[in-house]
Amino acid sequence: MTTSATSRVLSLGGPSLLVEYGGARFAVDPTFDSAGEYPIGSRTLTKTTDARVRPGDLGPVDAVLLSHDQHPDNLDRGGRAYLTTVPLVVTTPLAAGRLDATSRGVAPWESVAIGGVTVTAVPAQHGPDGTESATGPVTGFVLEAHGSPTVYLSGDNASLRLVAEIAGRFPAIEVAVLFAGAARTPLVDGNLTLTSAEAAEAAQLLGRPRVLPAHTEGWAHFTENTDDFTAAFAAAGLGDLLLDSTPGAWASL
Repeated sequence: MTTSATSRVLSLGGPSLLVEYGGARFAVDPTFDSAGEYPIGSRTLTKTTDARVRPGDLGPVDAVLLSHDQHPDNLDRGGRAYLTTVPLVVTTPLAAGRLDATSRGVAPWESVAIGGVTVTAVPAQHGPDGTESATGPVTGFVLEAHGSPTVYLSGDNASLRLVAEIAGRFPAIEVAVLFAGAARTPLVDGNLTLTSAEAAEAAQLLGRPRVLPAHTEGWAHFTENTDDFTAAFAAAGLGDLLLDSTPGAWASL
């Protein structure tokens, strides 16, 4: 465990983050591969940018918070190897049963204590209603610790209904990391993640917390990017909420 209670987040590119929070360190959805193609059944996902960090650059972590394991844009080959080196992986129950790592599956609204941090799994829906059988289960997380802001990590969620439900259960969210990019593949008729405009609406539903854009760059199946995210927040009068998501830049929470 770290001794500092400073809360900050480092964007690593794509969905990957390093979060220092409540005296603990968390890696989120680790990806370390170079650009390339990933066949998945009848389709191929294409990574367009190389990873910006290597596993050894992160230093020790107390846990990995993994939204899901079934898609390489959230857990690539390098990320899978990394999981075998960490003390704990918190993820969906289905993913925990598949991973060769120290994994703990958490169902929606279930909490686990990691040091002085309470990590609560919250629901996420990876596409339009009725598509979970195709896309598989995903989880988000809420982090709480004494003296630290409450943080929401959305994971690959496309449902504003679920955002509203999370806001109802956690009315004091102060920082929201919103995965967006309006991802699309032939597998599903609709967006797999929030559009930029929906992310702005999600911020309203959450009570206007500070917002860090995530998972908006680096893959060919994203139809919107960080510039679109920023423009949507400006159009909604929420531009002042945005935190710096530049890969390699720390953002204070």
